[in-house]
Amino acid sequence: MAESSEGEEEGKLTGGNQQLVVDDDLREMGKKAAWSVSSCKPGNGVASLRDDNLDTYWQSDGAQPHLVNIQFQKKVKLQLVVVYVDFKLDESYTPSKVSIRAGDGFHNLKEIKAVELAKPTGWMYISLSGSDPRETFVNTFMLQIAVLSNHLNGRDTHVRQIKVYGPRPNPIPHQPFQFTSTEFITYSTLR
Repeated sequence: MAESSEGEEEGKLTGGNQQLVVDDDLREMGKKAAWSVSSCKPGNGVASLRDDNLDTYWQSDGAQPHLVNIQFQKKVKLQLVVVYVDFKLDESYTPSKVSIRAGDGFHNLKEIKAVELAKPTGWMYISLSGSDPRETFVNTFMLQIAVLSNHLNGRDTHVRQIKVYGPRPNPIPHQPFQFTSTEFITYSTLR
């Protein structure tokens, strides 16, 4: 992991998982959001990112950077972004440099993560946690995924699926009950 000039982490991700595997402590938050893209070819719009079909894809149509905007009605905690890309099928359309930005809206987005994808095929996991171990999630109204460049200097991009995950509201992992007061949480486990 190399540090960029402004202190954000920049990592290189390779490979990819063919099966989507996520902790039980996380839940998919994309259903609660309004999704939009900066541009798309007809028939390859934002719906293709969310249809759970790996054969369909969003294809951008225009100048870089290509943007996916995910806006929530209220502030949410987000911990993980999972993107499905396939270099074997998409070649020069495959993203190589991706920036994740968060903020209250378009006016104050700040880059929180920058990653480089090296010929990825499968699900790529991008953690939103910071360098401080206490920063396990991002509390935000909006997340923006920016494709800054593609493999082989491609112009347009293909992204097959995007999922965003946040922590479950239950503060204790694998706890069947939803305790809300600190007193109940204190007595929720046996020693």
